[in-house]
Amino acid sequence: MNALSFANVSASYGARPILSGITATFKAGAVTAIVGPNGAGKTTLFRVALGVLPSGGAIRILDNDLKNWSREALARTIAYLPQGADAHWPISAKRLVALGRLPHRKPFAPPNAADEVAVAEALNRCEAHELAGRAIDELSAGERARVLLARALATGAPILMADEPAAHLDPAHQLGLMRLLKDEARRGTAVLVTLHDLALASRYCDEVLVLERGTVAAQGIPERALNDETLARVFGVRALHVREKDGSAVIAWAPV
Repeated sequence: MNALSFANVSASYGARPILSGITATFKAGAVTAIVGPNGAGKTTLFRVALGVLPSGGAIRILDNDLKNWSREALARTIAYLPQGADAHWPISAKRLVALGRLPHRKPFAPPNAADEVAVAEALNRCEAHELAGRAIDELSAGERARVLLARALATGAPILMADEPAAHLDPAHQLGLMRLLKDEARRGTAVLVTLHDLALASRYCDEVLVLERGTVAAQGIPERALNDETLARVFGVRALHVREKDGSAVIAWAPV
């Protein structure tokens, strides 16, 4: 089932077009990487799906037009981890993760038992349970990244959008993050993740959407979307295609 779809979607910042004629689908139960050079429109794609940037064309969420969604219902349906997300005040990690439950509560209502369970599960899944009582401003960049992802997971939304969540993680935690996103997809969640690392995208994602100057250059399984022709044209690189018993990956190797 398609959890999210775009049909001929365009968007701009003022007079500057960013997306043009985007048609793409994102499936429930799958991890889809969104890749492309800087300025290709990856973050903008998320912003139009969230309804915070006006757009032309049609966007459907769980088979219902975006225009029919209330802000409250949309907040329960799409969990969003923005690029460069951070916190700069001395709140505990647990309390920060609990903010992910706000869409499920009435204003000023205290957390209930379901909220407590969701927060604990999210911290455990992100290997951040030991950080629960620590102040967020005392954590390393990598630790904060794990806690912020836990906040998004705590929402329990059927769609998860994560914008460059691997950016501040060391290699071991990057691999752990991608396995976590795969596990989230097995729960039935549609996971959309923007990545610059083509190796992570090709190894762990079910599909890859390649953006080029605000248009769709390719979408499909990694071997098809990240073929040599697309890599050379869109990224200007020659790649190695590594195959092992437990998977395969595309590694950017040299400029073309």
